[in-house]
Amino acid sequence: MKRTILLLMLILTGSQLIFAQEIKTVELSLQQCMQMATEKNINVRIAQIDNEKSISKSEEIRAILLPKINLAGSFQDNLSIASTMIPGEFVGQPGTEIAMKLGSQYNTTAAISINQVLFDRTALFALEITKKAAALSYLSVEKASEEIATEVARLYFMALTTKEHEKLIEENISRVEKLKNITKVSVENGVGMQVDFDRVSVTLENFYTQLSNTQALLEKQLNMMKYLLDIPQQQNISLTDKADMLLLQSTPEPMTDFSNHIDIKLIESQQEINQLNQKKIKSEYLPSMNLSGIYAYQGMKSEFNDYFSSDSKWYPYSNVNVSLKVPLFDGFAKQSKSRQARLEYQKTQEKLYATNERFSMNYKNAMNTYINNRNNLIRQQQNLKLGEKVYDDTSLKYSEGLATMSNLLQDEISLRNAQLGYLVALNNFKDAEITIMSINGEIKKMINK
Repeated sequence: MKRTILLLMLILTGSQLIFAQEIKTVELSLQQCMQMATEKNINVRIAQIDNEKSISKSEEIRAILLPKINLAGSFQDNLSIASTMIPGEFVGQPGTEIAMKLGSQYNTTAAISINQVLFDRTALFALEITKKAAALSYLSVEKASEEIATEVARLYFMALTTKEHEKLIEENISRVEKLKNITKVSVENGVGMQVDFDRVSVTLENFYTQLSNTQALLEKQLNMMKYLLDIPQQQNISLTDKADMLLLQSTPEPMTDFSNHIDIKLIESQQEINQLNQKKIKSEYLPSMNLSGIYAYQGMKSEFNDYFSSDSKWYPYSNVNVSLKVPLFDGFAKQSKSRQARLEYQKTQEKLYATNERFSMNYKNAMNTYINNRNNLIRQQQNLKLGEKVYDDTSLKYSEGLATMSNLLQDEISLRNAQLGYLVALNNFKDAEITIMSINGEIKKMINK
């Protein structure tokens, strides 16, 4: 029994090792992440489902204008045939009324009918509106795609910035570990002070804590990336682009035309729908015409078995009907609806103007932010290099006994501030680039490359 349990444990352990070996790290560039997000993200899929529903709705409205053909049949058993009073003159009994049962006990009807709209301007406008609504729904899919691509791009560079932070902390740990070894030797030789060694140890432990927190943050960001891209959480991913890669190769040009922005297209599409709705309401004053027809056979029997006899007769009948409906007065309902539709159209006009103005302001602010953050990043890069140089010089002097521990720790704090300033400037610059790309359409171009 023990041998069996041991054997099972070995098999399970081996299976886990094989499974672990099969999980490979997926390398992802920024563009790959953005494209995957537009294909797999749940928000995009929901928007696509809504778009399919809009297309189906358009087909439903179109069916109003197509012929309707129905096949119907009925069987009726008159358990007690109704009596009808007829004048006695019909049967040679003048001056009297006689109750007579007219009809047969069994009545059967089989019929085919057709209905066709000949003229209905309201239905035509309704069809046009549903087509525009389907186009609007498709634009909503495009909007969802651009929004998730922008979100993924921001998360991508946040993760890269965190990775850069992790790298800087590891470099700090390497520096402080060397310093700790030097200080330890100095203390052992009686040249250094124990308090200096303790200060370095505290600094080193702080860096280890920072490293652990930064690694945990990076893991959270990568897990969020996997969620947005619909990648299994157990799958390992690696981001291949660099944190300092340029998304915009040159300073963006000033921009005043935002007609290609998805938000503007959505409002314009809604404006077209509102305009069509006005026409649809006005068309309700027009007459409508319909054609209908029926062709049927009727069987009337006193005995049920007569249906199966060879001389059973069926009696055909048919008719064609053309109906005309002319609206005359509806209590001013259409007038009220027309006023509401006109106000909705005016509202979209105001919204379109306000949105254009907002984009103009946002783009101008984004340009200023982009230039400012770019300059800040350049300064912080230079400041970081200078901070590293100062620290290295002071560290060398400390090892030679020409600088105190206080001088070195002060320079270490300055270096950390320079690193933090660089990371903040890098993240702000990436965010400024992405903001401009989301306004001028560059995000869409990256998705469609």
